[in-house]
Amino acid sequence: MPLGPPDRTTPPIFRQGPSALTKLLLCAAAAVFLMVADARFKVVEPARQTLALALHPVQRLLLTPVDAWEAFQDYLRGTERAMAAENQARQQLVRQAERLSRAEQLHQENQRLRALLELRPALQVSSLSAEVLYEAPDPYSRRVVIDRGSFNGVQLGAPVINEEGVLGQVTRLYKLSAEVTLLSDKDAAIPVLNTRTEQRNAAFGNSDGSGMELRFLAANADVKEGDALTTSGLDGVYPPGLPVAKVTVVERRGDSSFARVSLQPVARLDSVRHVLVLQPLAQHEAAQAEAAEAAASAAAAAASVKSARKAAASAAAASATGHGASAAPKAAAKPVSKPAAKPASGAKP
Repeated sequence: MPLGPPDRTTPPIFRQGPSALTKLLLCAAAAVFLMVADARFKVVEPARQTLALALHPVQRLLLTPVDAWEAFQDYLRGTERAMAAENQARQQLVRQAERLSRAEQLHQENQRLRALLELRPALQVSSLSAEVLYEAPDPYSRRVVIDRGSFNGVQLGAPVINEEGVLGQVTRLYKLSAEVTLLSDKDAAIPVLNTRTEQRNAAFGNSDGSGMELRFLAANADVKEGDALTTSGLDGVYPPGLPVAKVTVVERRGDSSFARVSLQPVARLDSVRHVLVLQPLAQHEAAQAEAAEAAASAAAAAASVKSARKAAASAAAASATGHGASAAPKAAAKPVSKPAAKPASGAKP
């Protein structure tokens, strides 16, 4: 039997039914219908919920090895982090204990020196917390607006600080808000003290608002990079000892008799959010003087009232004693008169 080429024609059973294009159109129409029905009427939502509920145990079972491995890794990493944190906490505790002992010694020494020199204690001015609302719309100035005003007790010229150092000063006051001029503003100025050399000077804001500088400083002045500057307290506004800035650049040129000293404010002026508004130093001292004067006048008034009461009591006692002594002699000096004997009826006088 001769072998011919194999028959490559499709069996008759597969030629029955719609064509492939028809099936594609039907499936596309069904898909569009289901999408529209699900988007508009949530028809497939119950089926989706049921399928998700049925597959959830299977998913959790399949994820069990992965979760166990991640938990084991987290345990190892957590143990390492805990040990590192414990070591860091111990080191920090040792450093803090050392600083605390030194701070306590310095505090006691400061008290002894102040008592020896008969200096007044450090000033404790009143403060008010505030929040920065927004920056001033003027692009050529460095100013911010806070949410406290004259109704809250803020005073014009009050210093503004945060936990890092001095930020600026209240230069414009409203009823419910106030405008603070930052240290880097071109119109800002603050008296400072070099903590290393105890030299006083004035720091000004740069014209471009990038930082601060010391002006009119002699070229041979003792100033170095890294020197810390604090408030001197001589202007009657800022309390002494507040951190202000650090020296970053010192340029001494031969053609000028002044040195160019650039400063970097200690406080980050661009990212400040919460601040403290202090009472001006002069007003604080005036309030303390008024309080001391009022206390002295009250003490004097109390002493005068006490002395007046004492004098009145002594006068009353003296008058009572004198009245009793004067009544006794009068009673003793008064003669006793006896009635005369009447003559008899027959007798003649």
